[in-house]
Amino acid sequence: MKKYLPFKKYMHILKASKLFEGINDDEIDEVLCCLSATEKNYRRDEYIFHAGESISSVALILRGSVHIQREDYWGNLSILNKISEGDVFGEAYGVSGDCAILNDVVAVENTTILFLDFNRVFSLDYSECGICLRLIRSLYSLLAEKNRILAQKLGHMSQRTTREKLLSYLSEESVKAESSSFYIPFNRQQLADFLSVDRSAMSKELCKMRDDGLLCFDRNRFDLKQ
Repeated sequence: MKKYLPFKKYMHILKASKLFEGINDDEIDEVLCCLSATEKNYRRDEYIFHAGESISSVALILRGSVHIQREDYWGNLSILNKISEGDVFGEAYGVSGDCAILNDVVAVENTTILFLDFNRVFSLDYSECGICLRLIRSLYSLLAEKNRILAQKLGHMSQRTTREKLLSYLSEESVKAESSSFYIPFNRQQLADFLSVDRSAMSKELCKMRDDGLLCFDRNRFDLKQ
């Protein structure tokens, strides 16, 4: 079978991705060929998808990162999630045919994305293709993980005050990092958009929390205090 040499330089990222967990180099190469893998580059702030556009592929980030975001009629922006190198997005749409995506997908920085036609996997006989079965299991695992992340975000959003939202989010990031000192993947405006709060009010609240001895911060680095 013809090797997918254009993606050889990304093999370490593909192998580390949860989508290809337990699949070796040769099998990954076979999958890329089978799923008609295509690579596309995007500039910073470029839209990969606009809400309402049809999406028929599963996307894996080879380089860079994207925001899944929504903008209302009045231009108010809400960041739903940040997807980074090695992560996947669009799986809920790419496995169900041509469906309209509900949110915008925007490159946070110069980004390279690998698009995979996952519908081809569902047309094969799993009993004859062990790789396909592993891919399906990985895909459902990713969907379950996305649901967990959504539930966590809803947990932050359900808090009544800006301070409570910040504490909920920062506490979760601390647990994720297994340390009281950690970096978050957002700048101030992005964090405000993620938590759906006013940036100025959030910045003032962070300063109050620092003065109250709850935390220290420097840009996107935080240190929680007991």
